[in-house]
Amino acid sequence: MTQPQLDLSPAVSDEIRQTTCYMCACRCGINVHLKSGRVSYIEGNRAHPVNKGVLCAKGASGIRQITAPSRLSQPLRRVGPRGSGAFEPISWDEALALAVAWMAPLRETAPEKVAFFTGRDQSQSLTSFWAQNFGTPNYAAHGGFCSVNMAAAGIYTIGGAFWEFGQPDWEHTRLFLMFGVAEDHDSNPIKIGLGRLKARGARVIGINPVRSGYNAVADDWLGITPGTDGLLILSLIHCLLEAGKVDLPYLARFTNAPCLVGPDGLFLRDGQDKPLVIADGRAVAFDTPGIQPDLGATHQGARTVFQHMAERYLSPEYAPEAVADRCGIPAPRIRALAAEIADAAFNHPVTLEQEWTDFRGDPHKTMTGRPVSFHAMRGISAHSNGFQTARSLHLLQILLGAVETPGGYRLKPPYPKPAEAHPAPHCKVTPGKPLDGPHLGYPRGPEHLCLKDDGSPARIDKAFSWENPLSAHGLMHMVIANAHAGDPYRIDTLFLYMANMAWNSSMNTAAVMEMLTDRGEDGEYRIPRIIYSDAYASEMVAYADLILPDTTYLERHDCISLLDRPISEPDAAGDAIRWPVVAPDRDVRGFQSVLIDLGARLGLPGFVDAAGGPLYADYADYIVNHQRRPGIGPLMGWRGNGDAEGRGGPNPAQLDRYIENGAFYQAHVPDDARYFKPWNRAYQDWAVRTGLYDAPQPYLLSIWSEPMRRFQRAAEGQGQRQPPEHMRARLKQAMDPLPRWYPPFGDEAARDYPLHALTQRPMAMYHSWGSQNAWLRQIHGHNPLYVPTAVWEAQGFAPGDWARVTSPTGEIIVPVAHMPALNPHTVWTWNAIGKRKGAWGLDPNAPEATKGFLLNHLIHELLPPKGDGQRWSNSDPVTGQAAWFDLRVRVEKCAAPPPDEAPEVLPQFPVLPDQGRGRA
Repeated sequence: MTQPQLDLSPAVSDEIRQTTCYMCACRCGINVHLKSGRVSYIEGNRAHPVNKGVLCAKGASGIRQITAPSRLSQPLRRVGPRGSGAFEPISWDEALALAVAWMAPLRETAPEKVAFFTGRDQSQSLTSFWAQNFGTPNYAAHGGFCSVNMAAAGIYTIGGAFWEFGQPDWEHTRLFLMFGVAEDHDSNPIKIGLGRLKARGARVIGINPVRSGYNAVADDWLGITPGTDGLLILSLIHCLLEAGKVDLPYLARFTNAPCLVGPDGLFLRDGQDKPLVIADGRAVAFDTPGIQPDLGATHQGARTVFQHMAERYLSPEYAPEAVADRCGIPAPRIRALAAEIADAAFNHPVTLEQEWTDFRGDPHKTMTGRPVSFHAMRGISAHSNGFQTARSLHLLQILLGAVETPGGYRLKPPYPKPAEAHPAPHCKVTPGKPLDGPHLGYPRGPEHLCLKDDGSPARIDKAFSWENPLSAHGLMHMVIANAHAGDPYRIDTLFLYMANMAWNSSMNTAAVMEMLTDRGEDGEYRIPRIIYSDAYASEMVAYADLILPDTTYLERHDCISLLDRPISEPDAAGDAIRWPVVAPDRDVRGFQSVLIDLGARLGLPGFVDAAGGPLYADYADYIVNHQRRPGIGPLMGWRGNGDAEGRGGPNPAQLDRYIENGAFYQAHVPDDARYFKPWNRAYQDWAVRTGLYDAPQPYLLSIWSEPMRRFQRAAEGQGQRQPPEHMRARLKQAMDPLPRWYPPFGDEAARDYPLHALTQRPMAMYHSWGSQNAWLRQIHGHNPLYVPTAVWEAQGFAPGDWARVTSPTGEIIVPVAHMPALNPHTVWTWNAIGKRKGAWGLDPNAPEATKGFLLNHLIHELLPPKGDGQRWSNSDPVTGQAAWFDLRVRVEKCAAPPPDEAPEVLPQFPVLPDQGRGRA
């Protein structure tokens, strides 16, 4: 009998195109399989430096993003009331002409009346360049409600930060501690790293109120009370100082610990403005060759930073016994953790046989480090004390000698890069001209604040004002509320890209929707015009007046640039591209190309040639030919004639070379430059050759922050620029030059609202648009409120029950679930699963709309009134980061809401009409 011939391994594709994933922030390399020109399968690229072939559920499900029913298909102009979702389709010429008609007169008369803010895009070097040349001071991306506490604290302290700025030394780390880490950011590299640690027996400890994801696979878990991470860290520092377990030679050579602090709280300096240290009894510049700075010296009444630091943290108020109850961690466990850190760091050092020369010119035979590393994320930063908490964690790293040393935390090019190497923020508006410099930056003192002549904020979000002096990423979460209130002034046009501000990206969501539709006494909208670009029919679409439909990430060019958020590794600078592996089947355009087109139509410098014509055809043309400074463009690879790295003129074939190479490029760090980067002459010279720096820029890690002390001095009445009287006390506390801890502002509501409430993004989601993905919805289609055992039992909950969750702002009614592995004073849920009915191309009765919910409804964008007439944002007072996790609630068992046969979460809102290509 003849057996049938079966093809047991049919080809999944007839072509493979390599590009970069965009289903989260990892920027993994992917192989996109096509069959008859359609995407049939996505897998990881084994040759890619980020993921090495690993691909998560998000990345594999990207195939469902390019076929999602929610994709917008053409430009739209509002024809009904704002919020109704009533639009008419228009052509691209009509859409762009309308945008120009709105914005061109404003550029010539009042550029600040255009506010341009972007969400999780990765083209901020372009969007900021556009806004700067338009001339508005009102530009930022989403970092202000995401991660600015982490970024700013890291850059002001160690010249880099967690997330994409660096990573643990996975090869040599012996002990790895995670503070407030969820699974949505940098997930594949961390999973790969954790696998390496587990394989060689390294210890992993999670510090998080919630034991999920990475914390679930950790060897130990400390279920800390939210908002007290900084207190725990400073208690660990207390224990290490008490035991003498700090790296004194490292502190003396590579940090500002030996710098002399004068009576004014600023460093003593020489005639060249260099901080002074004491060496061999003499006051000399910190970078004098051959010196061994004295950590315990005094000079003319000045003491070293080390002495100030030891005096503070050896205080009994930081002893484990003093902080244990507040942190929710017993004192013996705190002391045991400190002992474990000390043992790994000082009893098991890592020494590499590699010679190197430091910035003073002193040679070293080996590279020695402390094999303790840390990672932290939004769990510690999304509090009103998050900046100082992140600073405290970096201080712990510094005291151990575990920054940029073998076994510790390693920075990725273009970092290390201290605050002084970044621009300061700019805000000078001249009608018809560009802004006087970059919008965002790192202030070194009050002279860099963005204030008008009368002292009022120059920006609509009040970034870089006395309210939030170091707001390096802006305050996107305050733009709509401030624009609605006309505080500090009215705007005309709100221009948003990929920012779902009518739903999960805003606090106090229902009120924000009202602000977007509210009219003044003249009958006109308080925010007169809203232009929005997105690829999908998100909740925000209904509130725009003009829709510029974007492509999906597999249908456009993108640049993952060293000018922005690259894909570097500690041992290599790296960048990458996306390119259209498939063509759109709709009348849509990549937003970056649209922005370039608008720039040319508006006649913006940098976007038109000498004759006034378009300088660039589209974003691909810009990527290849734009130069931020001579020889430095968006991409570092194959410049000039195709053989130049980092520096070189434009190469017309550059994108082709990237595509041939798997859509990425790497420039490898020399062996003698791999560690000690801030002080390593070989690294500094390599960075200059590669175009990361224009000159070597060695620096000392900053235990004592002079920029913060300058603001504190202003609050004390010193200096020419003075804060308003009502700001002085807050600035004195928040701008402490040494890391400190203070209770989160939300704790003021603790008496009536005893529980902390948190959200996390799940491992299978990142962007809010991930939760409309047909595959990912099967993993997370709805989200309960997870409740700890004590609350579960006290309320008499049973499976299937519902609860009323109340905050000082409002209430929601949601399903609950029991979770024992949870801080006993905390409830939590997954973020951005809940959707408004009708949005995202989902059926109005989809579980995301009926059983999914947001905690956003419970979080106000303002702090409770203080009786002083001021509008205080619910943000960190240093950076303005949104204090999402300061939320306090009360949870009570209640009946399920109607209908009885299928109860739905509350609140609910009117169903939005479909703006996509049908319902899912």
